[in-house]
Amino acid sequence: MSSADGTAGSSLGRVSEESGPYPLHGSVGDFGTETSAGPADETIGYRGPTACAAAGITYRQLDYWARTGLVEPSVRPAYGSGTQRLYSFRDVVVLKIVKRFLDTGVALQNIRAAVQHLRARGFRDLERMTLMSDGATVYECSSPDEVVSLLQGGQGVFGIAVGVVWRDVESALSQLHGERVDTGETLVRHNPQDELARRRRDRAV
Repeated sequence: MSSADGTAGSSLGRVSEESGPYPLHGSVGDFGTETSAGPADETIGYRGPTACAAAGITYRQLDYWARTGLVEPSVRPAYGSGTQRLYSFRDVVVLKIVKRFLDTGVALQNIRAAVQHLRARGFRDLERMTLMSDGATVYECSSPDEVVSLLQGGQGVFGIAVGVVWRDVESALSQLHGERVDTGETLVRHNPQDELARRRRDRAV
């Protein structure tokens, strides 16, 4: 099989007890839709340093992934010197997933396939999705039975529950500043660490 980025030898597949892994052709949808002003609101963007903090990556990694097209900012790319990239909530979720895959030694070609697949799935799909990998191939499992089937087949050795990553990123971004895409207004979040630093400064005076 061939991967989603055209590299031969691997593909993202769903596990089925009857037919085994097979290429996915899921319906294209929004990668999460929120109407509130919470972190997942698609009208809010996050600058590079904020995306790094929420995803647990370095700015060097963020910059490299953007320049190589692995994970590009969907809200606003960098047009030149002084231009700030702006990432959406869903971009940050993908960044965190990529980091976890890289940390476990998953091949970059398979991570690219997984990223493309994630961006093509709707929020309801992601909520129950688990990505499994044996280091050579990335599989999608959308039910506990599929996870068990993959493990019993001796293929899956590492799993990522996308819904858990989603909530982790949402929690992190709820304490970090965002920017309204339409107006450019900075949204100042309440960060407990900022409050602790303020209290320390007050005591020092």
